[in-house]
Amino acid sequence: MSATTLSSKFQISIPKEVREQFDWKAGQKLTFIPKGNGVMLVPVPTLEELRGIAKGADKSDYRDRNDRLP
Repeated sequence: MSATTLSSKFQISIPKEVREQFDWKAGQKLTFIPKGNGVMLVPVPTLEELRGIAKGADKSDYRDRNDRLP
């Protein structure tokens, strides 16, 4: 387990072993997701990484704007 310190400017440094384990690079966008008493730090996927993610999804129970409440 790695630890880091929150700076006076509310910045953190991600430990090298964590960056290497997840192959995170400088300039990569990350998002904080609140989880209980902590947060998860998750990379924001690129559009290219999302391409085809819904391939084969069942569209039979699809709702569009006409089905929503006003």
